[in-house]
Amino acid sequence: MKRTAKAHWTGNLKEGKGTLTTQSNILNQANYSFKLRFEEGLTGTNPEELIAAAHSGCFTMAVSSILSQKGFNPTSLDTVATITLENGVITNSHLAITGRVPGLSAGEFETVTKDAEKNCIVSKALNFSITSEAKFLGD
Repeated sequence: MKRTAKAHWTGNLKEGKGTLTTQSNILNQANYSFKLRFEEGLTGTNPEELIAAAHSGCFTMAVSSILSQKGFNPTSLDTVATITLENGVITNSHLAITGRVPGLSAGEFETVTKDAEKNCIVSKALNFSITSEAKFLGD
């Protein structure tokens, strides 16, 4: 399986701008730029936000998969991924998951999330620190 995304850019780094389009067209000429990357309150996306989206989605699916393999059916799983960019280097992805899983204990939930943190496909592709925290809501 292969997935694609296209980037188009015009201009120099600081004043230029671009668009991103994914194979599925879920992103269809989404704006991105230097300003969108480093200034708050502007509409558009940036590479770090897209990495966070990919990591939170993959991690949450991995948690669901592990739970299913153990015979549990989650009622809800919600993850926030926070990507840290320092001095031009991505240094960390922190995953904060909240879950409601009938019949599961908080300790079992923590064990499952740590497994997913290390073994989801996106985690394996990233070359920086990955941490997670789990908040178990019971069932």
